[in-house]
Amino acid sequence: MLVVSLMVLFVLVCASGWLLLFPVRREALTAALMPRCRILLRQRYAWLLAGGALMLVLPPMLALVAVRRVALPAFDYDGRAVNSQVAELLQGEQLVPPPSLPPLAFTTVEVVRARPLLAGANRSWQLFHPDFEQRLLMVFRIMKEQHGYDMALLEGYRSPERQDLLASAGASVTNARAFQSYHQFGLAADCAFLRDGKLVISEKDPWAMRGYRLYGEAAEAAGLSWGGRWTMMDFGHAELRLPGTMQRKR
Repeated sequence: MLVVSLMVLFVLVCASGWLLLFPVRREALTAALMPRCRILLRQRYAWLLAGGALMLVLPPMLALVAVRRVALPAFDYDGRAVNSQVAELLQGEQLVPPPSLPPLAFTTVEVVRARPLLAGANRSWQLFHPDFEQRLLMVFRIMKEQHGYDMALLEGYRSPERQDLLASAGASVTNARAFQSYHQFGLAADCAFLRDGKLVISEKDPWAMRGYRLYGEAAEAAGLSWGGRWTMMDFGHAELRLPGTMQRKR
């Protein structure tokens, strides 16, 4: 019944548009129908016309009123397809984080020049979301086994206080304040490379720049978002955008 009513309503709308666009046809139709309408009214069939109009209009109106309005939840995942081989590997073996680097590795002149606030960063793998941890470890394995790059974690979980501290350092560091970054939820990491036992961060190094591009490809194949595609490019950054993450706080 509802479908029939909607179809009739569609025909009536089309007919009304036709009458509005063609005045000559409208006048001719009016001249032809008016005598018959007068006869119907004189014969007291007005209730029949009203009932017919009600049957045509009521079902669509009821459908519009009764329809359930569904609001889609916020969805901040970028939708990139995960490489099928990587997905199969993630469902099987549980990868183990690499050994931690000594603190002095993060305080060299080259590292401080590239990341002056890195000394206070948290590099605990245990604070990562389990799914993100396994994806990032898979990226590390791909970089080592397929491309010959040893990866190192520069920063993982970041407290809201540290996020605000970094934001206050200026847009060249980050634009995100507390709870505006996936670092606060254990879903983001900043990474770099090890060469001859030393950290290499600067993308001005051709070897490192090549590594960052390979790292971006591996991260996206694992279903992560790579900071190298941002307007303010962050080549060492990767994150897992789970739906609804930014709507909750720890």
